[in-house]
Amino acid sequence: MDVRIMARLLWLRRQLRRHERWVRPQLEAHQARSLAALRQYAYARSPFYQRFHRGLTDRPLPELPVLTKALAMEHFDELVTDRAIRLRDVEAHLATLQGDERFLGRYWLSATSGSTGRRGLFLSNLAEWITVLASYARANDWGGARAGLTRRMKLAVVSTTTPWHQSARVGATLRSWWVPTLRLDATDPTDSVVERLNVWQPETLVAYASMARLLAGEQLAGRLRISPRVVFTASEVLTDETRRRVTEAWGRAPFNVYAATESAGIASECEHHRMHLFEDLVIAEVVDEHNRPVSTGLYGDKVLVTVLFSRTQPLIRYEMSDSLRLGTGGCACGRPFALLDGIQGRAEDVLHFPAVAGGQAAIHPNVFHRVMEAAPVAEWQVVQEPDGLHVLLAGSADGSLADEQLAATLEHELAAQGIVVPRVMVRRVAAIPRTAAGKAPLISSRLPRQ
Repeated sequence: MDVRIMARLLWLRRQLRRHERWVRPQLEAHQARSLAALRQYAYARSPFYQRFHRGLTDRPLPELPVLTKALAMEHFDELVTDRAIRLRDVEAHLATLQGDERFLGRYWLSATSGSTGRRGLFLSNLAEWITVLASYARANDWGGARAGLTRRMKLAVVSTTTPWHQSARVGATLRSWWVPTLRLDATDPTDSVVERLNVWQPETLVAYASMARLLAGEQLAGRLRISPRVVFTASEVLTDETRRRVTEAWGRAPFNVYAATESAGIASECEHHRMHLFEDLVIAEVVDEHNRPVSTGLYGDKVLVTVLFSRTQPLIRYEMSDSLRLGTGGCACGRPFALLDGIQGRAEDVLHFPAVAGGQAAIHPNVFHRVMEAAPVAEWQVVQEPDGLHVLLAGSADGSLADEQLAATLEHELAAQGIVVPRVMVRRVAAIPRTAAGKAPLISSRLPRQ
């Protein structure tokens, strides 16, 4: 790691710690100043925003139009604020990316996997990239995993080694004496992952939620023998059962981190395991399908994020399909940031079926979680296919009677939702299929999108 980057990162992290001691009015004043600076910068340098916000430049944030990924990519060359940036050149750079190289010698490039329909490409200059790193450092700090000039942290990350994925990009920048890291791909064979972790013996373990659950099972079975002081989960829904298994395996509850390629860290759990939004870095609006604010305590259909530190590629009211629920009250940690007490996945995780009364009915992921989390398996996945629901189970002995009972229970729960119950097929597999980025979505559909 470049010592200059390390020094700037440590300086920014100190500044962000001061924000955590603010009272709410100080935070809100900071948000207002940062938002005004972001908009002023975008209006001066982005032809797209000059047109997109025409006649609205003096209007409050909730009155501005929503920026979708499709819009951002379609107008990429006009949206960015450096006229030397062209999408075709960015895509060419992505194709050759291997480590910590920078586009045009000055921009870090991260990309989404395209799991929601289209790949997104996102650039960060030095100041922005250091803020990205600081957002993840904050999550580490809150969980008690700290590294610095006088303190090393032996880390293991089980997610993806795909070079354009943000976690891999962050890892490439942070590779150093201070943070010796073993990075493993979630698509690698489980026995290989277990063997390498046993040799490495990490102090801190970071993993996709599905991998944390799988590794906790390996630990409980005695095949994995590590003693991490801190476990972090990210990138997938952390279910109550996964949290329980991780706690049982290593004697401490995991810390959940909510982040996205577009914005880096959005929220993380504090030492009391309550999740706080990083409101000094990102404004997150929890809204319904019509972009109307959702009341605290209710789940939204999506979230609109405004990345206060974005300059190269300003993101103002950028739409993400995550379903979130804001919490109420304060936290014993005393931080001024709003609470996020529920993350239930993306809108793409909601499956649609014909309703008994006619039309279509949306089945929430929690319906499946209630049934599947009780199954004595290491991993599970529900996939909607044209011929019905395929339920994949991994990590337990075959049991046809148990499988029949599981199918019947799931059919009963679906019938209670008022839908025409599809055929449910339970199948045992050696391993749950994972995406190119190594994720194992719990619920997905392979039906054509409406």
